[in-house]
Amino acid sequence: MHNIRFIRKNSELFIKKIKTRNVDLDYKIISNLDEINRKLITDKENLERDKKEISKKKDKTLFEKSKEISIEIENLTKKQSEIQNELNKILSNLPNLPHEDVPIGKDENSNKVVNTVGSIRNFDFKVKSHFELGEKLNMLDFDLATKTTGSRFVFIKNQLAMLERAISNFMIDLHTKHNGYVEVSPPLIASSDSMYGTGQLPKFENDQFELKLDDSNERKFLIPTAEVILTNMVKNQMLSINDLPIRLVASTPCFRKEAGSYGKDTKGMIRQHQFHKVELVSIVTPEKCLEELERMTNCASMVLDKLKLPYRKIILSTGDMGFSAEKTYDLEVWLPSENKYREISSCSSCGTFQSNRMKTRYKGKSNEILNPGTLNGSGLAVGRTLIAIMENYQNSDGSIEIPEVLKPYMNNLDKISVN
Repeated sequence: MHNIRFIRKNSELFIKKIKTRNVDLDYKIISNLDEINRKLITDKENLERDKKEISKKKDKTLFEKSKEISIEIENLTKKQSEIQNELNKILSNLPNLPHEDVPIGKDENSNKVVNTVGSIRNFDFKVKSHFELGEKLNMLDFDLATKTTGSRFVFIKNQLAMLERAISNFMIDLHTKHNGYVEVSPPLIASSDSMYGTGQLPKFENDQFELKLDDSNERKFLIPTAEVILTNMVKNQMLSINDLPIRLVASTPCFRKEAGSYGKDTKGMIRQHQFHKVELVSIVTPEKCLEELERMTNCASMVLDKLKLPYRKIILSTGDMGFSAEKTYDLEVWLPSENKYREISSCSSCGTFQSNRMKTRYKGKSNEILNPGTLNGSGLAVGRTLIAIMENYQNSDGSIEIPEVLKPYMNNLDKISVN
């Protein structure tokens, strides 16, 4: 959430930047609420000071006056709380401000390609989609998932299930042994407070799977990404500068309603309600955010390099970035059946936006109290990596070659086939 003091001191900059996030904001509303809120706080503090002075005099004739002041303080406190909540409600629905080098644009059409890596394979046969390959192998079953659960779910079976697990294990090993991340096996359920901290609530409530619990006052959600639970490991904490950087990685199932994707990618595994993802999270000093973003994106792209999958790196525009992001790189892998690149990783710097919402702080070198920077990225989406391997490593007979780096995780199997 944005700091009202920053907004107050930098109102012109704030108005200019928030407009680039496709937000139609009436700044006068924020300004008026802030002004009223500060006046109420000042009035309350003055009355509390008056009451304290009366108390010091120990004059019984002033008892009624003290009582009247107490009632006024109580009324002001209630009113100030209402105004503060109204102001917080507006601020909590405003996205992060973009970094200055982010392209300005309304949507994905303003994204810019940073670089393209790898050679696109020329097939001498008609390529099949991942779902055609999987169904022919009898290792992907969408109909059974629809029968047992509903649409946008899948059963992955036999050697493809083994390949999915191999991909996840390979990524975790790479990020822990070579990239310096600490593995975490976290809860798959997050509180509403944690969801608020990373920006999923309140704005994106319709995308979340909420659990029905006996205690209706305690809201819980299935995690839409491990980012939520990993980043919130430091919420409400006072860290030391010596604790930073913190780098965490987890491989988890993720759950999303995909509320805004009706009619998109209805076939196959591209857009599912449940999917696996290896997530990277970093907590750093704010001035290290952009440097850490480059590092994190390189860690994610290393997976694609080792799998020898062609991909490109994109910097997202102000209109296409996620709610909490100040700068985002997407990695897009080549899918032969679609003849185009598709997102397989998104790496974002959130600056101090999330740490401010989570009330996470650290003591700087001079013992000053600061908010750390937070970053998150897919390292990678496991299901989409499975799709990319199936399509890019397919043979004319429908079999799928196993990438060299994955063979040790597959009992040295060379390829997946019907036989």
